Amino acid sequence: MTWRIVVIARRAKLELKLNYMVVRGETVKKIHIGEISTVIIESTEVSLTAALLAELIKQKIKVVFCDEKRNPSAELLAYYGCHDSSSKIRQQIGWNENIKGMVWTDVVTKKITQQQNLLVALGKQEANLLHSYIEQIEYRDVTNREGHAAKVYFNALFGKDFVRSSDNLINAALNYGYAIMLGACNREITANGYLTQLGLFHDNTFNSFNLGSDIMEPLRPFVDECVYREYFAERLEKFEHEEKMTILNLLNKEVFFDGKKNFLNYGIKLYCKSIFTALNDRDTALIHYCLPLKWSCKNGI
Repeated sequence: MTWRIVVIARRAKLELKLNYMVVRGETVKKIHIGEISTVIIESTEVSLTAALLAELIKQKIKVVFCDEKRNPSAELLAYYGCHDSSSKIRQQIGWNENIKGMVWTDVVTKKITQQQNLLVALGKQEANLLHSYIEQIEYRDVTNREGHAAKVYFNALFGKDFVRSSDNLINAALNYGYAIMLGACNREITANGYLTQLGLFHDNTFNSFNLGSDIMEPLRPFVDECVYREYFAERLEKFEHEEKMTILNLLNKEVFFDGKKNFLNYGIKLYCKSIFTALNDRDTALIHYCLPLKWSCKNGI
């Protein structure tokens, strides 16, 4: 099982040699390709050989490129994620609206449930209101309980004046974490032979990752809890490399998946597969989610 998340934060040259990724910087380091799940190129002073890129694609390793501000800006996706991608794409196009709506309803319900459980751990009374929203969810969430829950939830976490569109450190941290989760979901979508552009609910013409945007929704509270704990509760005044690595390390967090402990990075792989199985078999009971062992907020249980 691949498990390493490799972050290249300084000037370096990356190349392939005998199934190892060789990182030539101030020192020379070698990492076996078979151990790598994700490579994040954080510095713009990094060069990579085409041979290495080709092997990373072949091994279905997620590669994320960052901009000059060290924020994720692009990712490397293979044209053909698996041997039968043409068949998978035909399946995807054939998913009927009813099962897509049922899966989306299930995903939204789980997302709000995760949010509610986090608020319970924090001792926030707003958890009761989220519980009522869960009971009110209709097919495809036509009454937008998700949107109502989001407003209550974020205000409960970060204060009544908090707005998701504001330019501040909290939103910068949230956006970074969400980008990491989206990238992890996109990796599994393409690895299973599906198209990231064709979503269940999201259908923005300008969004290349509509399906990933759908699937990642129940994973957002993992990011929210980390940002609350590390950056809001502690009132940190910067969001730089060290802080980003804390969020990135979420992928190594232990979670429950189908009653067993797994790292979140691997749990996402299993979760995405369960989504595809549910869509193809038209049965939402086949969906399994990543659940926290315990919310670790300082003011929580």
